[in-house]
Amino acid sequence: MSFQIHALPAAPFARYFSMSEEELAANRARRVKATSFPGCPCRVSLEDAAVGEDVILLHYEHQPADSPYRSSHAIYVRPGVSQAEPEEDTIPDQMRGRLLSVRAFGKDDMLTGAEVLEGTELEEAIGRLFANPRAEYLHVHYALPGCYAAKVTRTCDT
Repeated sequence: MSFQIHALPAAPFARYFSMSEEELAANRARRVKATSFPGCPCRVSLEDAAVGEDVILLHYEHQPADSPYRSSHAIYVRPGVSQAEPEEDTIPDQMRGRLLSVRAFGKDDMLTGAEVLEGTELEEAIGRLFANPRAEYLHVHYALPGCYAAKVTRTCDT
């Protein structure tokens, strides 16, 4: 089973970096400084911010589906980064060192399976969850804070 991990595009978040603190607050966002590494995983670059780097912490609707699983949570984005394009069947380092929650969804955006695992076990979990023919896509979350990390899609059936 081949898969592709998808980062978020940079463009929708660009406006946040020029906002004042008041404007950020009005948009359910905050400018924060990364104080540890790893610590602030950017959903655009799929890399952690360096200690001392400013990031935007904001509310993001990662599951806009019209289903009971519609969902949103906080995410970090870094300024001036491009959207990561991981190679097929590749797990970004940012995910490997964290406890993850992986949720599988069908065409109807209903849950078809879920697992909690160490990031080093993500490839195997992707294979298990996609073994269910009803699973169309996966959402990976950082399990402890519950934040959305990335989407995973099938690239082919083998």
